[in-house]
Amino acid sequence: MFPDFNRWSLPLLILVIQGLVFVVLLLSRYFRKRQLSDLFLGLILLLTCYSQTCYTFGFTGWYDEFRTTKINYFLINTGVAIAPLIYLYIKSVTASNFKFKKSYWWHFALAFTFINYHLGIYIYDALQPGFENIQNGVLKIELDEAYIQSIVGYIETPFILVYLAFTFQLFYSYRKKIIQYFSNTYKLELNWILSFLILFSLLFLYGTIQDIIGSTYMDLGYEQRWWLNFLTAIITLYAGIKGYFTDTTKLNKLDFSFSPKTIGIPEETDKIDSKPYSESELESVTQLMEIEKAYLNPELNLSDLAKMAKLTRGQLSEVINSGFGKNFNDFVNEYRVEACKTMLKADKHQQLSLLGIAQECGFNSKATFNRVFKKLTNSSPTEYLKTQLN
Repeated sequence: MFPDFNRWSLPLLILVIQGLVFVVLLLSRYFRKRQLSDLFLGLILLLTCYSQTCYTFGFTGWYDEFRTTKINYFLINTGVAIAPLIYLYIKSVTASNFKFKKSYWWHFALAFTFINYHLGIYIYDALQPGFENIQNGVLKIELDEAYIQSIVGYIETPFILVYLAFTFQLFYSYRKKIIQYFSNTYKLELNWILSFLILFSLLFLYGTIQDIIGSTYMDLGYEQRWWLNFLTAIITLYAGIKGYFTDTTKLNKLDFSFSPKTIGIPEETDKIDSKPYSESELESVTQLMEIEKAYLNPELNLSDLAKMAKLTRGQLSEVINSGFGKNFNDFVNEYRVEACKTMLKADKHQQLSLLGIAQECGFNSKATFNRVFKKLTNSSPTEYLKTQLN
């Protein structure tokens, strides 16, 4: 009976339909707002849904009902397109004022090569007598399945691996930038993107091991290979949901283009002959933090403090990195933690919760407060409070 909705076909079908719903939502928003991250994520979801068609249709009985279907000609290795799309998606979310350059089309050169190849063998086989009565023609069987699919596997694996490496590098570079720019980074850390990248990498590893086992040790059937498709659909749908409901437009408007001379902390300060800042600049920043308590603003960033100090962002970054020996994030949060400790010693926890105290001192989330407090005091806020009470 066709279609056969069973324990194999139904989960994939549901996930594909849900994925397509988010494809429509993301692409619709792209055409309204022209946010390239929506376009990239929508295409990632679309290609993932497309790659599930073989297994979804197969388990519904499509191949039994339509024995001359030509779907195999169009089951292209989507990984060579998905990997560059993930890279460009992360870049479009984390880069300042991201624009799609003509040179970026080269990322998809291999994908377009595969598409043209599949179209070529389909056109050739379609021109052969009796093609309408069979599922796969001569080139599909004697060229594609006999040789090309194996060769493509050797090309696709290192290709995806390289893109994963570049994508992780891009993401961690962004993480390094935000601690030089923001005092509260929790909402900007995009932990869900990191989770997605890790899960996608595990899927890639799973798929590679599966291919090795299937080609070397034993023949894996559709049911054994079903799990990879199922997990891929779930993980990509997770990224689609998070990407659609997370507002990343603020990040795209940021400008990380300033280049302070000293990004890191000098290891041997006694060897530095000339300071990259003046004593008056150091005093001005100190006054802003200790007297005017600029750190109490939870949205304080490098630009805000630079304006208050009448410095450029580059100059302020020099003062903080070289003068105080810290990055911007640690510099501001040390003042906040000290303010929290002062309030705890003054028994303010009897009127306010720990979160309330944290917010009074400039933190904007419990997660940031707990993490920063433990980093700077080697104890959690609760543990610190207990030591004060004792």
